Amino acid sequence: MDKYFIQKKDTAKFLDNLSRDYGVYVPYRIKGKEIPCDLNLKLPTDDYLLESWDRIKKEDFTFNEYRAIEPLRTFFAFPKERLRLDEEEKKAAIFGVKNCDLFSLKIQDFVFLDGEARDPFYERRRQNALLISGDCPSFKETCFCRSLDINPYPSEGFDINFSPLDENFLVDTGSQRGEEIIKSSGLFNHATPAQISRRDEKRNSVVKRLTEHLAFHQIPPKDVLQEIVRDGYESDVWREEASSCVECGGCNLSCDTCHCFLLSEDRLKDTNEKIRAWDACLYANFARVAGGANPLKRRYQRLRNRYLKKFDFFPDNIKLNACCGCGRCIDVCPGKIDIRRILRRLNEEKSVSAH
Repeated sequence: MDKYFIQKKDTAKFLDNLSRDYGVYVPYRIKGKEIPCDLNLKLPTDDYLLESWDRIKKEDFTFNEYRAIEPLRTFFAFPKERLRLDEEEKKAAIFGVKNCDLFSLKIQDFVFLDGEARDPFYERRRQNALLISGDCPSFKETCFCRSLDINPYPSEGFDINFSPLDENFLVDTGSQRGEEIIKSSGLFNHATPAQISRRDEKRNSVVKRLTEHLAFHQIPPKDVLQEIVRDGYESDVWREEASSCVECGGCNLSCDTCHCFLLSEDRLKDTNEKIRAWDACLYANFARVAGGANPLKRRYQRLRNRYLKKFDFFPDNIKLNACCGCGRCIDVCPGKIDIRRILRRLNEEKSVSAH
């Protein structure tokens, strides 16, 4: 695919054009909470929400420097929904998708599309969605994608990607649909070698800064995560870390790779409506069966189950860790449970026992 250039002032017109065929969602900036940085780096604390292009003032639209608050999966498997295929849904164009989000779709696609039964609701939304991703010129204190060998810029999985270049954008196309949209808009020029070189410099710079930042956290390499989680099955780390858990489910519901759900039936007039709602493995009744037995009765068991699913089950089945390093779970946890700290502690325990 080709590389293009667009001036910032033309971006709103591009989104206006898209809104004729898509429900367009864009990021806008809100004030976030400050999470102290152990390295005393002046990291940004603002957050971004994705909102409909039709509902915001055009001057409120901004390019998000890092991932938005809500996980990308909210566009493909709704937190609560009626399962009716006859309901019309407008196609979604999502601006501001980050590489951690794109990686998470590999997990979601495996769950909803690669089994014996394909989820028709997820499949339709995935096929209809236009993914407009963007580089991360900055990062939050809680971002740790590089620890999982995920770059803060996309190289696959998008239709169109925006890279900030001074006050404008260098744009890559990643699909035939994206290429056709760019060419038909009349707003883009072909990028010059100098612009491409400048973009690459900016990418290398943020990778270097993020790598330096993450060195302090001493997160184990992704290739050993399965081993340390398995070997730490009986570790006291689970009990100690789970002691501050309030079972709110925030870590699950904010996670880009979590996917568990409940099915129920609600009576609506003369018919029963099938309802699907997100579930969370930190909820007390997550594993309770009809007879009342609960193999994950204690909080520490449910916390451990979350990590075993991410770092043991998925590597065994698709050779990928089910974590994208977005750090959303750290942001939302009222108990200040930090996935980076748990992995580090498990690794430290294994190193001590080895000696």
